[in-house]
Amino acid sequence: MDGRTWAVSAILAVAAVSGGMAQGVQWNGFSLTGSLQSDILVPQDDASIGTEPYAGDVVTNTYLNLALSYKEYVTVGARLEYLDYPLPGFERDFAGWGVPNIFVTGRCKWGEVTVGDFYDQFGSGLIFRTYEERSLGIDNSLRGGRIVLRPYKGINVKMLAGKQRRYWEHNDSWVWGADAELNIDQWWRKLGERGATWLVGASYVSKHEDNTPHYVMGGDGQLYMRNLPETVPAFDVRTQFSKWGLNVLAEYAWKINDPSFDNSYSYDRGSAALLSASYSGKGYSILLQAKRSENMSYRSDRDMTGTSSFINHLPAFTYQHTYALAAMYPYATQPLGEWAYQGEVRYTFPRNTALGGRYGTTLKLSASHIRALHRVEGAENVYYQDINISMEKKWTSDFKTNIMYMNQRYNQMVVEGHANDGDMVKSNIAVVEAQYKFNNKLQLRMELQYLHTKQDYGDWMYGLLELSVNRKLMFTVSDMFNNGDTDLHYYSALATFTHKAHRVSGGYVRTRAGYNCSGGVCRYVPASKGVQLSYNYSF
Repeated sequence: MDGRTWAVSAILAVAAVSGGMAQGVQWNGFSLTGSLQSDILVPQDDASIGTEPYAGDVVTNTYLNLALSYKEYVTVGARLEYLDYPLPGFERDFAGWGVPNIFVTGRCKWGEVTVGDFYDQFGSGLIFRTYEERSLGIDNSLRGGRIVLRPYKGINVKMLAGKQRRYWEHNDSWVWGADAELNIDQWWRKLGERGATWLVGASYVSKHEDNTPHYVMGGDGQLYMRNLPETVPAFDVRTQFSKWGLNVLAEYAWKINDPSFDNSYSYDRGSAALLSASYSGKGYSILLQAKRSENMSYRSDRDMTGTSSFINHLPAFTYQHTYALAAMYPYATQPLGEWAYQGEVRYTFPRNTALGGRYGTTLKLSASHIRALHRVEGAENVYYQDINISMEKKWTSDFKTNIMYMNQRYNQMVVEGHANDGDMVKSNIAVVEAQYKFNNKLQLRMELQYLHTKQDYGDWMYGLLELSVNRKLMFTVSDMFNNGDTDLHYYSALATFTHKAHRVSGGYVRTRAGYNCSGGVCRYVPASKGVQLSYNYSF
């Protein structure tokens, strides 16, 4: 039995054996939990939408997680990945199969110890965040050790070290760090009595990377070798205060010179500062955020490009749109530097008032503005801007709507590195969503969207119908049509069945090329077409 056959057989065997387990297996203090996710595409070529060569006749991203625990003391876990022929949009290095994640965690009253592969985050992640985002092909876990200490109430300390995963290998450099947080409200009793919490924290992270030879052409025409720093430390301090509906976070991070491909091997230092404040009361909420970052690309491999090998994470400070056309031009954080501002106001008019009606009406105004650190004459200094307003209203006990208008500016040259028709794409987007509940077993949802722009490929239309039957079966049909330039349709027809912890979906799809983004991190996904299947199960 070859490796590929073994991997597929193992996945199918676990799915078959665990098929009846909804809450895992419990036995004499032991518990077995896990999850299985498999996304499959049987692809077809389509020259009209520009499909690229596929990895195989059937492509799939499949993950199997298993964790065995003994009471609350010990957990042993592993993940099997079968990515030999990955879905479109993932790099060649992404292909492979094996068990890249395995760990053992031991716990006691005052802390825990992990050996193996793990994920963690210090503060907002400005200097350290390891995480997995399968839709983007990101897994930057550390393989090494981590100690978490809780020596006294309100005090949390972390220490960790390891090498960072890059696809199926690990980078040569070492990453280590420590984080400490103090919950002052647990020491200052009056704060807790008044419903307040106050946290202060500090972090230190460093990487050690060998000084591999890098050469630069001098003014005399001679090649000179760069002297690159082998150890690059970074620091973070933060404080967060909350009382009743008020929450305020202030955080500052900096790192020493870190020459890399991202900053053209500059010796400038890096820094990032963010301030976030929110307040929520009965029927309303307010959010205001600001961020300034400069030269904060921090990787465990200075020569790496793309989404790989980042030690840290910079939040985007943009609204995460779920509607197809509103999310067509998503923003990717620029690690070399940006000013970012975000604000949101939400208000619900009470029931049985002139504007609230019988069931109430919710209005939301959201805005994001991101621009260059320094103004350059003759250049477009705005990177991204989004102003949108929406109204959610329930008209009857069975019928509700959500209406949204959005004005967007998107600097295609900055975000994507190229521009199809001018650097700035200016668009106006309208969305109408309606949902009607026929009875407890039958529900219909509809979306109509329109995007108007004179740049890029011009106008787009989008329509969707979704019928839910008995809360278990759902049928969805949609079409995204470019009526501005190409006259191409991107359609899909899917059926989804959910039963307990199982979710199965299948259908036929035709997908446009574009960017898939999450939290300011983006991956280009080429156009694709074919039969799509997916299965998700947890126990």
